[in-house]
Amino acid sequence: MNPKGLAIILLFLSSHAFAQPAYQIKVTLKPFTSGYLYLAHHYGKKQYLIDSARINEKSEAVFSGKEKLFGGVYMIVFPQKNSWIECIIDKEQHFSVLADTANLFASTRFIGSNDNTLFAEYQKKSYDAGTSISSMQKQMAQAQPAEAEKLKASIQEKSTQLQQYRENFMKMHPDHLLTAIFYVLKDPVVPPANQHPKGKYDSLYAYQYYKSHYWDNISFTDERLVRTPVFQPKLDRYFNDVLPQYPDSLKLAAGEIIDASKSNPEMFKFLLSTLTDKYVNPTYMGQDAVFVYLFEKYYLTGQADSWMNEKYKKFIFDRGYSLMGNIIGNQGADFPFIDTSGKPSSLYVINGPYTIICFWDPTCSHCQEEVPKLDSLFQEKWKKKGVKLVGMMTEGGKEPWLKFIREHNLKDWVHVYQTQAMKDADYAAGKPGFRQLYDVYQTPMLYLLDKDKRIIAKKLSYQQMDDLLKVKLQATTALKLP
Repeated sequence: MNPKGLAIILLFLSSHAFAQPAYQIKVTLKPFTSGYLYLAHHYGKKQYLIDSARINEKSEAVFSGKEKLFGGVYMIVFPQKNSWIECIIDKEQHFSVLADTANLFASTRFIGSNDNTLFAEYQKKSYDAGTSISSMQKQMAQAQPAEAEKLKASIQEKSTQLQQYRENFMKMHPDHLLTAIFYVLKDPVVPPANQHPKGKYDSLYAYQYYKSHYWDNISFTDERLVRTPVFQPKLDRYFNDVLPQYPDSLKLAAGEIIDASKSNPEMFKFLLSTLTDKYVNPTYMGQDAVFVYLFEKYYLTGQADSWMNEKYKKFIFDRGYSLMGNIIGNQGADFPFIDTSGKPSSLYVINGPYTIICFWDPTCSHCQEEVPKLDSLFQEKWKKKGVKLVGMMTEGGKEPWLKFIREHNLKDWVHVYQTQAMKDADYAAGKPGFRQLYDVYQTPMLYLLDKDKRIIAKKLSYQQMDDLLKVKLQATTALKLP
């Protein structure tokens, strides 16, 4: 063969090799003969469509792509998007699926994928056990006591058999994604009471054991878990129910888990973004300290730059800088202001056992309703205890502000505001304004500071402020008793 002919053949073979898709999933799904099938995957608690394929008259459709898919649990979604077939995608990314919607469990077969053959076997086993247990539970509701006990024993036996199936599977297939999923689903078993310290039940020991074994055999570098429906619920339960809801405990746990994932960019991204979203606007007051910790440790150091788009980055950095200065337990930032007489002053010259800052706007309808109620509590309860109330006008104009103060007789407050010149001076000097220092994004907004101007609580309602001050003032009084 001449060199030119050989070159053509080599070029053809090379082109043919490059043309092979990285993944190819052939689906035959009866009775559909038109429309599209969709390929989707789990991602935390959500599901995302990533591909579509037209169905031909033989009920066939083919998904293919030039880049390998991330490992995980995927779904072949029906044309109306009302049902799907689950499958595992891992190392085997060229396979076929045959199914009939008339009886999915009985008809679904996988060709060329041992991973999915094993997965389908488990799904059938689990479905059969679940159906049987559900039937027996219904029978128990109407059974006589003796029969109910037998049914209860049968249900326990079915559950044990399924658990044993899982245990055997994990031993036989240690690298299978299903094994990793089973470990996520597995709950730590606390040793019996006779194995606790001193041979009797110890609730603290039981809790510590459960917490320390919660993540046994679960790898934070196994990116396949991100695309399963079980990993994020496990993560949420850990941070919501297992850990003490103190910022320091949550920060320590978040840092340990995220750091353990650093060698896997996909898992690192998932864990950091999930915990960021959880604590940027937390359920409980003070837990935004966890977000600030994540912001300073990972975002400010550039460790998330590779996957953040500009919109998300701006949001994270805006929130980070806004929350850094008002973490509960830290000293509230001082800022200058002018009172109703035009006299300049600042927050730190106000002395009292407690200081309330009310950021408000006289033209805000919510403020117009809430501020007089706040004043009533101040006049009736707090003022006599030495509590100081600082009313900081955020906007609305000086004249409406003064008018509202006079009409509602808001006496003995420290009423203050900043002139535009003061705001401009801070901006020119690169200093953050009071809005950023105290994260004032809505009004009214209430902060409680102690005598040293440390932040005790923030963003409370006037009712919550009253409840908290009642406890604080009672404690202060008790400390003064001989």
